[in-house]
Amino acid sequence: MNDGSTSASLVTSLRELLAGLSPGDRLPSSRELIRHHRVGPGTVSRAIAVLAAEGAVVTLPGSGTFVASRPRGGAGGADTVWQTVALTDRTVDTGPLTDALGPPPPGTIMLDGGYPHRSLRPTRPLGAALARAGRRPDAWDRAPANGLAPLRAVFAGMAGGGMTPDDVLITAGGQSALSMAFRAIAGPGSPILVESPTYPGALAAARSAGLRPVPVPLDDDGVRPDLLAEAFAMTGARVFYCQPAHHNPTGVVLAPGRRRYVLDVARAAGAFVVEDDFARHLGHGGQVPRPLAADDRDGTVVYLTSLTKPAAPSLRIGALAARGPVMERMRAVRMVDDFFVTRPLQETALELVGSPAWDRHVRALGTALRERCAELAAAVARERPDWTVTRIPAGGLHLWVRLPDGADDTAIAGAARRHEVAVGAGRRYFAAEPPAAFLRLGFAAAGDLAELTEAAHRLRHV
Repeated sequence: MNDGSTSASLVTSLRELLAGLSPGDRLPSSRELIRHHRVGPGTVSRAIAVLAAEGAVVTLPGSGTFVASRPRGGAGGADTVWQTVALTDRTVDTGPLTDALGPPPPGTIMLDGGYPHRSLRPTRPLGAALARAGRRPDAWDRAPANGLAPLRAVFAGMAGGGMTPDDVLITAGGQSALSMAFRAIAGPGSPILVESPTYPGALAAARSAGLRPVPVPLDDDGVRPDLLAEAFAMTGARVFYCQPAHHNPTGVVLAPGRRRYVLDVARAAGAFVVEDDFARHLGHGGQVPRPLAADDRDGTVVYLTSLTKPAAPSLRIGALAARGPVMERMRAVRMVDDFFVTRPLQETALELVGSPAWDRHVRALGTALRERCAELAAAVARERPDWTVTRIPAGGLHLWVRLPDGADDTAIAGAARRHEVAVGAGRRYFAAEPPAAFLRLGFAAAGDLAELTEAAHRLRHV
C-alpha cells in the first residue's frame, strides 16, 4: 500500500472515530495513532492536516488535537462551538461590570447606575460646545497622541502640584485611563493593592491586565495606614489603587492626617499610588479635597480623572497625569491601543469646560446631588429601619448601606428587581470575601426626588 492510500485509509478511520466524539473532545495522541494504526509519523501528520483543513479538528501545539464542530445544513446560523477549543484561558472578566440580573424591565427605578440622570446633564451647553467645535477648520485633523495641549492644561490644573500639560495624557474616559495605567505600571502576575471595598471597574481592569488585587480595608477615615504598610511588606506590591475623595462605593474621604502617610508608605515601598479622582466635579456643594497628586513631590502618584460623569456618558474624555518614565510607558500603551482620542470630542470638551455654563452646571449638579442624597437617605431610614446607611456622603453618587447580619445581598437585589427597583449587590465591590452584606444605592440615576421616595417604599417589601 502506497503512502497516499495509507493516509486516505487513516483519514477514513479517524472520521469514523470523530463521529462518536463531541466537540471539544481530545483525539488520541500522534504516538497512540502511530502504534494503533501501525503507520509512520508523516502519515499521521498528513491525515490530521486533511481533517483540520476540512474543519473537523483543531490542533493546539503542545496540547493536542480536538474535535471541532462544523455547521450542519445551509439554512442554520454559524456553528462557533469550535472556538471554545481555540480560546484558551479567559483573561477578561466583565462580571463586575454587568448586571447579573439582566436588563431592568420598563418602569424600574434605577438605584444602580454610575451616571446622573439625563435631566442632570448640561445638554444645551454640550450641544453648543459640539457645534462650536465642529466649526473649527482643524476639527477633523489628527489629534496629538498626548491630546490637545489646551485640554491637557485644564487637567494639569485639576491635578495641581505643579503639573504641566506635558505631564498629562488625554484618555477616552476614566475606565480607559485605568486600563492604560495598570498595564503600564505592573507586569502580569503582579499584586496590586486596592481599597476594600472598591470600584468594580478597577478590579476588572486590574485582572484584565493580569494583576492580582489584594484588598486593604477602609474605616471611616479611609484606608487603614497600618494595614496598608503591612500589605506592601507582605506582597511586595508596587501599585496601590485608591479613591481618596468621595470613595465609590462608601463615600469615605481620606482623612487629612492620613494623606501624607499614604504617600510616604508607598514611596518607602518603591510603589506608585494610582489616584482615581472620579468625583472631582461631583461634590455636594462643599469643597472637594485637593488631590493627593497636589502633595506629591517624588512622582509617586499617577493621577486620573474624567469629565464623563459630571457631563454625559458619551463625553468619553478623561486624563492621566504623572511625572517621570511612567508617563512614557503610558504614552506607549496609548500608541499601541488607539493612537489618540478622537479630536472632535476633545474640542467639544475644551469648549464645554471653557464656557461660563460649565461652572454654573457644576454648581447646579452639586445642589441636585445633595438634595437627592438627603431624600434617599431619609426615605431608606423611614422604610427600612433595619438597614444602616453607613454615612451621608459629601460628594459622589451613592449611599453605602449595611444589611442586617445573615442577609444575602444578592437575594435582596433580586427581590428588589421583582419590585421594579434596581440596586447594586455589595459583594461585587470586594476583591475577596465581603465582611458583611451591603447594597450600593445610587441617588443620581433616578428621574427625580419622587422616584427616590417611591423606590424606598418599594424596598420596604423586599
